[in-house]
Amino acid sequence: QVQLVESGGGSVHAGGSLRLSCAVYGHTGSTYSMAWFRQSPGKEREGVAMRLSDGRTRVADSVRGRFTISQDNAKNTLYLQMNSLEPEDTDMYYCAKAWNWDLTLNPNKYNYWGQGTQVTVSS
Repeated sequence: QVQLVESGGGSVHAGGSLRLSCAVYGHTGSTYSMAWFRQSPGKEREGVAMRLSDGRTRVADSVRGRFTISQDNAKNTLYLQMNSLEPEDTDMYYCAKAWNWDLTLNPNKYNYWGQGTQVTVSS
């Protein structure tokens, strides 16, 4: 069973940076997708960035140029480096994994989810 554990959230001022981590347990297989999503209460879950196991990535327009997704295969850990944070980035951030091979940010395509880590950006 795959388990995803996020960490690294916190509170920062606008313009600051955070790096989120997602530790992956029970991983098998070499073809998969990993992604970061975010969600506020009452809103739909929004795809932020994703990475295929071959290294290709896709980043949402709303965060392009500010957020970077990466992965350390030796540590089985996915990262999201977030720079130039804005109050609009305040959300719960979730890590997700899928066994598909699509450059998709559609949350319905992902099979496994972490519990989330809160990011709060003050102005």
